[in-house]
Amino acid sequence: MKRIKHQTSSCRSWRIFLPLGLAALLGLSVALFGTPGAGDSPSKSVIVQAADARVAANAVRGVGGEVTHELGIINAVGAELTPRQVETLRSTPGIKRIDADHAVGVSGGNPANIADTGYPTLLGADRLHQVGIDGSGVTVAVLDTGLWHHKALDEGRDGHSRILAEYDAIKNESLGSKYTEWSGHGSHVTSIILSSNNAGSKTDPLYNGIAPNADVVVVRAFNSAGAGTYLDVIRGIDWVVANKDQYGIRVLNLSLSAKPRSHYWDDPLNQAVMAAWKEGIVIVASAGNSGPDAMTIGVPGNVPYVITVGAMSDNYTPTDGTDDFLASFSAAGPTAEGFVKPEIVAPGGHVLGLMRKSSVIPHLHPEFHDGTQYFTMSGTSQSAAVVSGVVALMLQSDPSLTVDQVKSRLMSSARPAVDDSGKLAYTVFQQGAGMVNAYDAVFATGSECANRGLSIDLDRANVQHFGGRANRAADGSYYLMGLEGDAYLWGDAYLWGDAYLWSDAYLWADAYLWADAYLWSDGYNWYEDAVYSEGYLWADAYLWGDAYLWSDGMTEAMAINTWVPQL
Repeated sequence: MKRIKHQTSSCRSWRIFLPLGLAALLGLSVALFGTPGAGDSPSKSVIVQAADARVAANAVRGVGGEVTHELGIINAVGAELTPRQVETLRSTPGIKRIDADHAVGVSGGNPANIADTGYPTLLGADRLHQVGIDGSGVTVAVLDTGLWHHKALDEGRDGHSRILAEYDAIKNESLGSKYTEWSGHGSHVTSIILSSNNAGSKTDPLYNGIAPNADVVVVRAFNSAGAGTYLDVIRGIDWVVANKDQYGIRVLNLSLSAKPRSHYWDDPLNQAVMAAWKEGIVIVASAGNSGPDAMTIGVPGNVPYVITVGAMSDNYTPTDGTDDFLASFSAAGPTAEGFVKPEIVAPGGHVLGLMRKSSVIPHLHPEFHDGTQYFTMSGTSQSAAVVSGVVALMLQSDPSLTVDQVKSRLMSSARPAVDDSGKLAYTVFQQGAGMVNAYDAVFATGSECANRGLSIDLDRANVQHFGGRANRAADGSYYLMGLEGDAYLWGDAYLWGDAYLWSDAYLWADAYLWADAYLWSDGYNWYEDAVYSEGYLWADAYLWGDAYLWSDGMTEAMAINTWVPQL
């Protein structure tokens, strides 16, 4: 077995090529679409944008449609409209855009004892817990399927009640006292972030969660099958922004993904995410489980501003980094606009977390439940949750950090997988800056490594949009423009600074240097009539099926490359 190093570095420069065709999709990805119909019956759920939400609502009612969601965060409403009403609205003055309410899916296998989940130790979070850095005073909002009211989720490590609010974005109301989370996905994700279960002792604690004393706001936007829609997810984000000051929300975990259908700036869900980032909320998003091929990053992970997380596996040996590998299902960049994604990777293979036995997921996959409280699951949902927990630790240590500074320090402290010669084991489009390191991220000082050259104000105002440095070569590989020679070798001379060019942005213009063969066609249906195109799958439901393989062995066997390449 070839030995490999996780080399630390402080903004680096790269010229990397992405090999294609590793293995097939594996992990959790579910979606719910609308109902079948033709002509004017039945109506469909759409998102109508205008100068403001009131203009959109009046226009919808003016054509006889029904307003279902108020989406002030993106100056829009959700509506039920027939195809004929949609066409009428398209020519109505003041209406800017009409989108389908696209499906969104959550991105994700010792009964008497509390298990050691492993990943806090792997990332150095356990060392932070020992000195009191445990997420205290930081609120994380988790937009998912809800939460199982388990003591380790309801209470922090110091015993305080930490669930500050529970909101149902599907029904647009507070979750009642009799609420039950039936899916299991939201509980598992939240457990990774902040479970206070202690597998150690009072004097030598070993907490299950990355930030075991953080507070939480629960936002339910997905049903028991893990399925949701743009309308409900956007309404959930809108609620988080509106209530961020009341509950002190600093982090929003989005363990979800949908297929890109437009440029990042045109997508309504992405617009809501950018609005939340602008408001100072750190957004942590899943890369998606549609890897390993290039250009598979989902929405909202394709937003250049946010922190997008891919998945790696510790190969069941959390104390041995020489056999870690990149999960085959982890989506890879670049994005359609040329940005490097994901920014970082985190544990996402066979991740242990809390999940009630009677939930939907354990019912369908009982072999991955321990019979009492723990479930093992793989996916970029899990890796995003890990990073959300790390961000909570960072913000407790330094509450003054801005969203861009948090992203910079996460990236500057990450550890890329490299071999003995110092070359990358995976490309920048697969692992970004490398694997997250909680301890180093808390004590990092870098502040200008991320989002350079971008302007979220210009982007949101539709004045100027941006592109990254990635391009496609004639041989089909992907590379980063402006980087020459062997700059990807991680030597001491390649420090985080001006040489860290892949985080820079270009202005998006007609002269942007995309090759003629750039793959924007076959997989991307980016046209307005996609709302009701004949090929659009308005299925009754997309249920948990046999195709979602919850086998850790299968997950690992399907990964051709390893985090640490073997002989």
